[in-house]
Parts: sequence; C-alpha cells; structure tokens
Amino acid sequence: MAGLKEVAARAGVSVRTVSNVVNDFPLVAPETRRRVLEALEELQYRPNAAARRLRGGRSGLVGLVIPEIDSPYFGELASLLVQEAQEHSWTLLVDQTDGDPDRERRLLEGMPGQMIDGLIMSPWGLSPADLRRRADAVPMVLLGEQDAAGLIDHVSVDSVAASAEATGHLIGLGRRRIAAIGVQPHLANGTARQRVAGYRRALRDAGAPHDPALEVPVDALHRADGARAMGRLLDEGHAPDAVVCFSDQLALGALRVALERGLTVPGDLAVCGFDDIEDGRYATPSLTTVAPDKAEIARQAVSCLADRLRRPAPGAPRTAPEAAPPAGLPPARRIVTPHRLVIRESTAGRSR
Repeated sequence: MAGLKEVAARAGVSVRTVSNVVNDFPLVAPETRRRVLEALEELQYRPNAAARRLRGGRSGLVGLVIPEIDSPYFGELASLLVQEAQEHSWTLLVDQTDGDPDRERRLLEGMPGQMIDGLIMSPWGLSPADLRRRADAVPMVLLGEQDAAGLIDHVSVDSVAASAEATGHLIGLGRRRIAAIGVQPHLANGTARQRVAGYRRALRDAGAPHDPALEVPVDALHRADGARAMGRLLDEGHAPDAVVCFSDQLALGALRVALERGLTVPGDLAVCGFDDIEDGRYATPSLTTVAPDKAEIARQAVSCLADRLRRPAPGAPRTAPEAAPPAGLPPARRIVTPHRLVIRESTAGRSR
C-alpha cells in the first residue's frame, strides 16, 4: 500500500504538504491540493485510521442521520454528501430513523460503537428543545426545516417561499380550488408546517379562497399516501382543479389516482410536487416541481462541518438550552440554499 512518501513523489511536493492535504488543513494552494488529491487517488492511498486517532483524535468518520434511506430525495442528497465528504478524505456512516424521536435522540449523541468526528442530521421527530439539550461536543450540522435556536449550524431551503411560489404558479394558471397534500400535524419538524404557511400566503396574496377541506393530512410523504389523499378529496366531494403536494412522491401517487378516475392532467387537474426527484422527470405527464439545490445543500453542510473541525471546541460540552457557543468558535450559521420552480407537463401541458 502506498505511503505518504510515494504520494509526495508522485505529486512533486513534500511529505508535510501531503499530510496537510490528508488532514484537511486549509493553508494549501488549490493547485497543489489538486495534484496531491490526484496522486492519492492514483496510488489508492488509504490513511491509517488508528494512527490518525492517536495523533489528532480524529477518525475520518462522519455520521449522516436521515429519516429514510429509501426516499429518492434523501438518497440523492446522501450521494451528494458522500461526494463532498470524499474531498476531505472522510468516510460517511449513514443511519436512518424513520422519524422516530427516541432513535433520533440516541443518534443525536453519536453513533454507537463508532468514533465519529462530526454529525450531519435531518431530524423529523425531535423538537428544537431536544436539539438544544444535546450534550455531545461532536460538531454537528442540521438539515431540513427544524432549527435549534441558533446553537447549531443549519442548512435549509426556504420552504415557505418555495411553497408560495408553487401555489402562485397554479393561481396564475387560473386555478381556484387548489388543494394541499402533505399536512403532518403528528411530526415535530417544520417541513409541512412551513409549506402550509407558504400555500396559505399565496392564496391570501392573490385573494383566492381558502377552504380548510382542501388541506389533506398524510401519515408519510410516500406515493401511497398521496394516492390515498387524492382519493379522499375526490370521494368526499372536494374535487380540486389543482393540487400542490409537499413531496414529489405524494404528487406521483396523487397523479396516478387522478388518471385512474378519468381526470386529465393538466386539463382537469394541475399537479405540482416538491423535491425534483428523478422519477418525476420521467413520469407521464412529467411533474412540475420545486427543485431545491441539493448539490449546494451538500456542499454547505460539509463546508460547515469542515470549518468546525478545524476549530475544536475547548472545554466541556454545553448542556443548557440557553448556553452560548463556546469561546473562540464562530456563532452557529443558518444558511438558506436556493430553489427554483421547474415547470413541466403536469401543469403546463405538452409542447406542440
């Protein structure tokens, strides 16, 4: 197996420079870093994890905790996070919680049996108070709509603005009975709550009617839940002329039931989703959707974690909800990443 000397010779740099790149020290010129990374890849260099732990207390392992591994959205995001982590020579350990608060609470304190350097987490079941009570000092980045009152770095999408934009698009098409599928009052996370807020804001701003019967709760954000929600709307006499769904999976399920019931899309019913998963691009009709910048979410999350790992927190971990960030560390950041509305056949029809 290649060592640092062989990598240094291949890249034309010193052993110390290779060590700096492997340990992700920031003061390395971009071109030098590129040459070293290429040499590391060509020689298939693998750092000695045990030696790294002894030298610097770092394992090179980062935890990723997401609600659902089989969700297309989280699957795409996890893949992008793996790619970003590789740029820092990190290995990503992935676990799922199904939104169960007890499991999230356990994983919040670290992955059992693993010495991880940092944690990236998208919580569904934990409240902001739960997150603020975290006792583990391992650097952490939050994904999604749940916040921790400014005590943890947080990367998110503006779900209120995104949902309002999607609803406004439907209103602009002349639709007046616009349903919202995806309300989740049983979960602590703010995803559904924020998307409902954006939906209502768009209706209010346009002077469009708001009918509470058109806000349909779901147990999960899957295709079957979207299908049941659309069936319920049609069976209970609340047939809409448009629907904004809080995930693309919900939208695909709703689309299927609408077509089975003889509705034309987008003629009788315009359908909009959220997430821009691959399935929606190849559905018939293709799915209009809100597209979060998943690559930017991954880049910002890993960048935040890398910055924290360059500045280890001194002293004991904080435990009080009102505690301030440790001295010497920058304050927690809240980064809102871009999104865009992608208009396809399910609202605009086919191009001639």
